[in-house]
Amino acid sequence: MAHTITDETIDYVAILAKLELSDAEREQAKKDMGRMLDYIDKLNELDTLSVEPMSHVFPVQNVFREDEVTNGDGSADTLKNAPEEKDSMFAVPRTFD
Repeated sequence: MAHTITDETIDYVAILAKLELSDAEREQAKKDMGRMLDYIDKLNELDTLSVEPMSHVFPVQNVFREDEVTNGDGSADTLKNAPEEKDSMFAVPRTFD
């Protein structure tokens, strides 16, 4: 089935893509878009009922791992360097009232 793409459709797509097309480019885009739609129609002829949907091209098992604390966040050692400490935080002088 040959798809016919109108000038209005090409103009609309060009606006969305922020393109300025010459007349020759507009005609080529119409042909290209028609061929793309024909190819999609051809793909729709395939029987895909027995094909299982997939989210990845390659098989992926458990891409998430459990969080394991191995060395802590080091906050206790960091606070040892603080000139003053208050409620497990650095105490700093006020900069404004």
